[in-house]
Amino acid sequence: MGEGIAKCVTLTSVNLDLSQNWIVESGAKYLGERIAKCATLTSLNLNLSYNSIGDNGAKYLEEGIAKCVTLTSLNIDLW
Repeated sequence: MGEGIAKCVTLTSVNLDLSQNWIVESGAKYLGERIAKCATLTSLNLNLSYNSIGDNGAKYLEEGIAKCVTLTSLNIDLW
């Protein structure tokens, strides 16, 4: 999944529902790295509820999302 997202160079909107998928810190890091490569992303809806990404996983996501300078709409569910 992550490699495919990174290859979509003109992608502007992403809606990912990954709730209850057993995603841990390393998965959140991988996802953050791939999101960071989406240079034209303007809208991101990400549902990671009921996963175990922890504080470090959230930090990795933050670092990746911070590189999306064209992002104007962001919704993240981590609960």
